[in-house]
Amino acid sequence: MYRERPAGIAGAVLWTSTVPAGAAPTRVLPDGCVDLLWSSRAGLLVAGPDRTAFVSVNPPGERWVGLRLPPGAGPAVLGVPAVELRDRRVPVAALWGDRAAARLAARAGESPARALVEAAAARLREAGGPDPLAARVTAALGAGATVGAVAAAAGLDPRALHRRSRRLFGYGPKTLARILRLQRALALARAGTPLAEVAARTGYADQAHFNRDVRDLAGVPPTALL
Repeated sequence: MYRERPAGIAGAVLWTSTVPAGAAPTRVLPDGCVDLLWSSRAGLLVAGPDRTAFVSVNPPGERWVGLRLPPGAGPAVLGVPAVELRDRRVPVAALWGDRAAARLAARAGESPARALVEAAAARLREAGGPDPLAARVTAALGAGATVGAVAAAAGLDPRALHRRSRRLFGYGPKTLARILRLQRALALARAGTPLAEVAARTGYADQAHFNRDVRDLAGVPPTALL
């Protein structure tokens, strides 16, 4: 009941979901992203960047449409630093005001997906696009670079990088690197790579370290998650 496709905004994904009868709670893993959401029950929301898994419990039949923005793009679209949304679900009206939220809700009543993409694209244009530092930091940390190396490449001292990262991603570069490593590791595991090899290939000290990290971030051990 879940589908996703490119959204037509660089790095963004448009996803849809309908909750079936008898569905178990959904465990949404941290990924460094911010989502602009429409729910048939709850209306327009923003899901901020999570540090640990968010367990979503929804009634049968509820429909969701989400625009998942790439790491660091949220502030340009939403108009607030990502750290202000960390680990939170916030009504769009609280960020954009009642009138703007009402206009978006009216458009979403006809086509939620189109309304979310058009609203985000317009706000990105008004902001001049996302901070280019976001993509560079995400790519480097996602490839396994150290925080020190990323800061040096960006021409920033580590504390300045930490401040910029909190604004862009909602947390510092070490936390972002940990989350991106988890995503890399799980992608390998889902492709059938043995967990010991996953740990070695993604920079964990050993499989026990990988297991602890998954439990800390996802709330369950790797075997249960997979």
